[in-house]
Amino acid sequence: MNILGVIPARYASSRFPGKALCIIDGKSMIQRVYEQARQCDQLTRVLVATDHEMIKSHVSEFGGNVVMTSEAHQSGTERCCEALELADKGASGNGTDIVINIQGDEPFINPQQISEVISCFDNPSAGIATLAGKINLQEEIFNPNVVKVVFNDNHSVLYFSRSAIPTIRDAEPGTWLDHGTFYKHIGIYGYRAAILKQLVILPATSLEESESLEQLRWLQHGFPIAIRETSFRSISIDTPADLKKLTNNSF
Repeated sequence: MNILGVIPARYASSRFPGKALCIIDGKSMIQRVYEQARQCDQLTRVLVATDHEMIKSHVSEFGGNVVMTSEAHQSGTERCCEALELADKGASGNGTDIVINIQGDEPFINPQQISEVISCFDNPSAGIATLAGKINLQEEIFNPNVVKVVFNDNHSVLYFSRSAIPTIRDAEPGTWLDHGTFYKHIGIYGYRAAILKQLVILPATSLEESESLEQLRWLQHGFPIAIRETSFRSISIDTPADLKKLTNNSF
């Protein structure tokens, strides 16, 4: 299969403008993400998809592949779709089969996580795939910034929420972790190329707007999402405080 890894990297961010260029132990965050992604030998090609000349120039300087995409995109999914179109434009031979949307703010993503997402497509019926990690801290269950997910026995997503799901009806909230299993969503996605092109033209939905979660748009429109559990820890940098916390620890 021809598998394209795309790292969306927009410059504007309400919480951390230009965070793709922040330096972590001598290397920019975007370079670290790119180098980690390149270690996944199942990826045919890795591209940074950006909307800013500073990021484009920086990626080119360290030898990475980069494409300029529109500033108008509202999500990483839309940016990935344009990167797909640019990657396949004028290409000879077979086009891209699968696109992996790799978060640009996870400088230490484990390449095996990318492989885990790709493995979901061993099932020919899988059109979209993502990962989940088991929650081990009580406070994460009730943290709205930690997106929870529930899925069925066939590893197909039932729902994503910022609220605690499932509810443990007959237990005090502070003891829920003792009575049930909870999963947080790990925000890496895979899409079959044809499905990705369909996703970006879907209208917004009520569930998406209520939870502010784009993936609920896909579910509400009837697109199933395959999910696999991962044991690898994810560290994302959303704010300057996250960066300070990271650099104050050894890594």
